[in-house]
Amino acid sequence: MSQRVIAMPAGRCNLGFARIDITPPAGIYHRSWGAAKHDASTGVHRELTASALVFADPGSGEEHALVALELGWLQAGDLQRLSDTVSAGTGLPPERVVITFSHTHAAGNYDPDRLEHEGGALIPGYLDGLGKGLAGLVDDARDAVHPVDLAFGFGRCDLAYNRDYWDDENRLYAVGSNPGRAADDTVVVTRVSDREGRLVATLVNYSCHPTTLAWDNTLISPDYPGAMREVVERETGAPCVFLLGASGDLGPRYGFVGETEAADRNGLQLGYAALSALQGLLPDGTELRYDGPVVSGATIGVWRQRPMDAGRAQGLQAFDSAAMTLDLPIMDLPGQTELDEQLAEWTSREEAARQDGQDREAADCRAHIERVRRAMRRIESIPPDSQSVPYDVTLWRIGEGVLVMVSGEPYSVLQRELRARFPATAIVVVVLCNQNLGTGGYLLPADDYGKGLYQEEAAAVGPGGLEAVIAAIERQLAVWGLN
Repeated sequence: MSQRVIAMPAGRCNLGFARIDITPPAGIYHRSWGAAKHDASTGVHRELTASALVFADPGSGEEHALVALELGWLQAGDLQRLSDTVSAGTGLPPERVVITFSHTHAAGNYDPDRLEHEGGALIPGYLDGLGKGLAGLVDDARDAVHPVDLAFGFGRCDLAYNRDYWDDENRLYAVGSNPGRAADDTVVVTRVSDREGRLVATLVNYSCHPTTLAWDNTLISPDYPGAMREVVERETGAPCVFLLGASGDLGPRYGFVGETEAADRNGLQLGYAALSALQGLLPDGTELRYDGPVVSGATIGVWRQRPMDAGRAQGLQAFDSAAMTLDLPIMDLPGQTELDEQLAEWTSREEAARQDGQDREAADCRAHIERVRRAMRRIESIPPDSQSVPYDVTLWRIGEGVLVMVSGEPYSVLQRELRARFPATAIVVVVLCNQNLGTGGYLLPADDYGKGLYQEEAAAVGPGGLEAVIAAIERQLAVWGLN
């Protein structure tokens, strides 16, 4: 039987939005790359923002807050304190406050082990002010909660490339654009409008590491999401929030450079793709229905915008949440003692190289020091002798859309599989979320382990973990009757 309705996913809820500027002071510790030669930032390319979206069940009034930070990451202890501050300051239970990061690698590095370096003294004050600011931000968003319509749409953008590049000459995998492996190019947009049709905000969900800017850049920057946000806001007249999707295997086609113009070009590319998708959305409360043939020079099949039927419209107000903790297989990880020894060795070698005037050797040693510090961060919240690692998934279902919020950096197969299994549902995957604070790192497909990829080196979850996460989410979406 011929399909006679074209429907775009939609939802209805109550929502409030608020935003603040969280740009750190120039001169704060900035170095996020092993190959970088600087420690402190030298200026600001674009402002960094924090956006709060408070979603409320239109029936019960229960509120859930999503806080999107244009920062790279925070270590587990600092993130826990930030989460506790927001929860205590707003009165919202911690399980209903999700903090996520855009993952720009140019915002600064606020790890506790950087306090003694140039610019590190500015970190504690910045983080303290951030926590207080976010608590007020969420309260402002709660005060702004009102009924809204959500319209979900999809676009395409080839900014992102697979980044598992096989360097045949050197016989190794490098983190770089790989034209030989397809990348997820999906842009998911969400239009938020009040019941009078006025635009409240737009959300842009895209999967691509914000790594346009790398070791040669010394400026604080949101990377490509900054210019993306600017162009969408200019054209729509409403705030735009970037939400990073599953991108463990994805990065910008042109990246790892120092010029901020490249980040802006990448952002414009995504911004115009998002605007295209937004322009393709139907008016709220409508769908396309086949209206029959019209005889003209050809027989034309006519589709018309019509109000959606009452049953579907009522279903748009469905609001559900679920939280699950999964026990995932653990990698064979080094212990703290072993990492302490490695750090001491590389630090000693760096000092010796500098004394001998071997600048290239010293730079390589410093890069290895960065790798060891990241390995320390990977194990900091995992008890010794653990046989598995806990991994939390938070799901918010609003009508025909679902926010899938996970920690760490899963490969894009996570969202591709969910969208294939639930084609009528708007799946918005959001990564680097504070639930579960202890399990960061990458989640790779089982058959990508053992190849020598960087992502495995930076992972805590072992083979089979990503597949278990996909299966668990699929079961919950099926319970909700989504398709």
